[in-house]
Amino acid sequence: MTTMPFAARDYLPVLGKLTGEFAGVLRTADPAAPVPDCAGWTVTDLATHLGNVHRWAATVVRTGEVQPQNFATEAGGDLASWYSEGARLLLDALGDADPEDPCWHFGGTEKTKAFWYRRQVHETAIHLADAGSDHVLDPAVAADGVDEVLGSMLPRVTRWHPVPRLPGPVTVRATDTGDVWTVHPGEPPALGPAADDAASVEAPARDLLLRLWKRTGPAPRTTGGAAEALLAAPLTP
Repeated sequence: MTTMPFAARDYLPVLGKLTGEFAGVLRTADPAAPVPDCAGWTVTDLATHLGNVHRWAATVVRTGEVQPQNFATEAGGDLASWYSEGARLLLDALGDADPEDPCWHFGGTEKTKAFWYRRQVHETAIHLADAGSDHVLDPAVAADGVDEVLGSMLPRVTRWHPVPRLPGPVTVRATDTGDVWTVHPGEPPALGPAADDAASVEAPARDLLLRLWKRTGPAPRTTGGAAEALLAAPLTP
């Protein structure tokens, strides 16, 4: 079973590896190639988005305050180098920060800087998959990403989407780590105790993570209409 979330600073080496892998993909990818899971985006669009997210998150961490979002600033020049610069700004900001300090963020968890260590790991992991990387995500990290969606994103889902309507509880199980979550109907749905009558979603943690972020990949095993409703509902920004 995975202890989630990890200690904030334990995310830093994971983030360093993921951002390095993403920069490596950019060095060999066709900048004009389409990104299948991000409709209308090219590799350049994907890198521009993630590089700007890193810069934005670094500023939030340094100031502790909400910052205006501008995710369309163009890289110019060498895309991989521009992206790597943003990743370094983020890693430096997180490395210098005290995770327990107060900080704005958009999730449904305690308002401290610890949120951003976790969030940027999973932001990068999802977009690394979008870029077509064959990087093998540690199952414990993937399970932590599932936990972030269900425990941090879902409580604030109405910031981005209508409330998901579930006809009953759903048990989500990561078959490779043994981690289990039970999502109960509500306004919005929320994690709660195990339920004997729950529908079920089962898959390896990485497959669950991709599906919750509406990415393609192997289909989880499901039972019950509530499971299908959960997987169909938009749960993330």
